[in-house]
Amino acid sequence: MSAFSSSPALFSCVGRGGFAGRDRSFRCSVDRQALFNRIAPLYDNLNDLLSLGQHRVWKRMAVSWSGAKIGDSALDLCCGSGDLSFLLAEKVGLAGKVTGLDFSKEQLSIASVKQASLWNSCYKNITWVEGDALDLPFPDDYFDAVTMGYGLRNLIDKWAAMKEIHRVLRPGSRVSILDFNKSTDIYITLLQEWMLDNVVVPVATSYGLTEQYKYLKSSIRDFLTGPEQEKLAKDVGFAKAKHYEIGGGLMGALVATR
Repeated sequence: MSAFSSSPALFSCVGRGGFAGRDRSFRCSVDRQALFNRIAPLYDNLNDLLSLGQHRVWKRMAVSWSGAKIGDSALDLCCGSGDLSFLLAEKVGLAGKVTGLDFSKEQLSIASVKQASLWNSCYKNITWVEGDALDLPFPDDYFDAVTMGYGLRNLIDKWAAMKEIHRVLRPGSRVSILDFNKSTDIYITLLQEWMLDNVVVPVATSYGLTEQYKYLKSSIRDFLTGPEQEKLAKDVGFAKAKHYEIGGGLMGALVATR
């Protein structure tokens, strides 16, 4: 059966820096944790509706790019309700182990309920951990593969997050990070913003989640482009990094090898 544990560092968007910086980051982390707790009950249904089910294809691609295989120990950061964690469990099999880490207790509760209701025996090898993506509670060189779905964009200190991923990965292993793409193509950017304004937010509004989904547009605008993500990965020590545009350029996946 799964274990559900808690780390003392709960907020995955906590930043680094002086006292004032920590204070602002703490307020940000509390706000974002509350946001993800609020949307947790509807998160899976909204993902299916807003992406027309395509998010499941993108997530399978991301897990494949992680290189996870039978017998591996894999980590799914910012795991949410567990979609990538379950896909990783299928990759590593009964002989492997998956850890899903998130700062939202509500999301982890939903993931745990899903785990108990699903038939695949390999899902029993998933452990859920409430913790901080900027201060991972794992030793160096611990995992054979790492995934992150729609998490890096929401972290205050992206450099620290990538550094932590690099630390816990074994040499030669890969991280695969799926997120919205901040395109350098103005036409893709305009299409993305139009869809957010005219599809995503109105649909979220019908579920009473207007404010929770309005932040998407600004978070993508403040995110890193593909080339910037590649540079970040190499700056923290990854040997290779490649960013792929998928979903017509609306989504992206960073694949980096330690």
